[in-house]
Amino acid sequence: MDKKITVSDAEWTVLEVLWSAGKPLNATDIRNGLGESRRWERTTVLTLIQRLLKKGVLRQEKREVYYYEPCVKREEYIKDETKDFVDKFFKGSSRNLAAALVNSEALSKKELEELRDYFNQNC
Repeated sequence: MDKKITVSDAEWTVLEVLWSAGKPLNATDIRNGLGESRRWERTTVLTLIQRLLKKGVLRQEKREVYYYEPCVKREEYIKDETKDFVDKFFKGSSRNLAAALVNSEALSKKELEELRDYFNQNC
């Protein structure tokens, strides 16, 4: 991403629906994709879409109705957010982040073993 873009949790939910679909969706499709956990009114979904358009995170295409798709890949956004998080809270050190996870017992023994195996295979 060229510039820092921050999205709210609600906006993130809309993006997740679009990323999962892998194709442009209209507002009704997005609302339906939210599932039972988020029964937002149509106007709420449209407001979130407008915010994302204004931020440059979505683009729209006029067909019979407007269709929307993300301008940024999920992996790209997560990579940028992760870097900002590590910079902010761990002085840019991924090692400090990993140490904090281990020390806080946020990782199970199985997860630690999986991470060790991952690093052994990929580093």
